[in-house]
Amino acid sequence: MVFDHIVRNPVLAERGEEGIRGPAKFVHNDYSFKSAPRRVRDHLPREADRLLKSRFAEINVWRAIRGTIESSPLALCDARTLGDEDTVPMDLVYPERVGEIFGFLYNPEQRWYYFPRMRRNEAILLKCYDSMDDGRARFTAHTSFEDPSSPPNAAPRESIEVRALVFWPPETASER
Repeated sequence: MVFDHIVRNPVLAERGEEGIRGPAKFVHNDYSFKSAPRRVRDHLPREADRLLKSRFAEINVWRAIRGTIESSPLALCDARTLGDEDTVPMDLVYPERVGEIFGFLYNPEQRWYYFPRMRRNEAILLKCYDSMDDGRARFTAHTSFEDPSSPPNAAPRESIEVRALVFWPPETASER
């Protein structure tokens, strides 16, 4: 179920364009153990109790809108290099509600990757929450950053992230 999107463009955000934000320049994950189930309850209140009994995830689809990303690219941390001690819950205070995300502390063991010069026909899927707790990645620490290899006249980044809730069917006895 697609439930949200964010357009990011630093120039339009600075002008105060409605619904536009600048790139997020701090390491974060969009959901926490507390806020991901709350999102299901917010968007699917009648079905939430049933849906939360099975595996679910929150996935972001991220891509360029206009042209190639020349500045403020997206960087992702290899989840295998994140320690539990690196994760810090953070409140996001909005006029109508308080949300929670994860911030991350620096750890020299972390390994980071980015995709330089992404084009409109390329996309990244970020798993920002997975309720399955069996050793697989449950979050994607990510951030935009100032790439020193960007050209001095680089166009401002314009990207979109679309957020979706994904649900798995209930397990059968043979899958347990």
